Amino acid sequence: MSLVLDSSVTLAWVYSDETTDAVVEVFDLLRQGAAWVPQLWRLEVANALQMGVRRKCHDEEFRDATLADLSRLPIHIDNETDEQAWGATLDLASLHNLTLYDAAYLELAVRRKLALATLDAELRKAAHLQRVKLLGK
Repeated sequence: MSLVLDSSVTLAWVYSDETTDAVVEVFDLLRQGAAWVPQLWRLEVANALQMGVRRKCHDEEFRDATLADLSRLPIHIDNETDEQAWGATLDLASLHNLTLYDAAYLELAVRRKLALATLDAELRKAAHLQRVKLLGK
């Protein structure tokens, strides 16, 4: 099964104290199929891990090992995300009062007709209204 994976689910999988059965299920599905992410996903995940280093939650070795582990998963970067930013993504952000970052995940799920794995409450609400299948909770 292919799905759209957002950074909230990714980070909940990375940090064991945030991992739930639903998050584990998403990553099991990912291993059986693949995930799609907007171009900003790598920046969001790397930034969160770097902030963890800065806050002394973990060290650089953990950050680097985590990024290496994530790079081995079947996660595909969507190259059309940028092209949609000033059109469909902006429209979804306006319609659902989302950030453009969150709307990028929703736009990708809508365009590719894929389920969306997110823990973000506002994004889940918007996805439900757009009739996008939800994973992660």
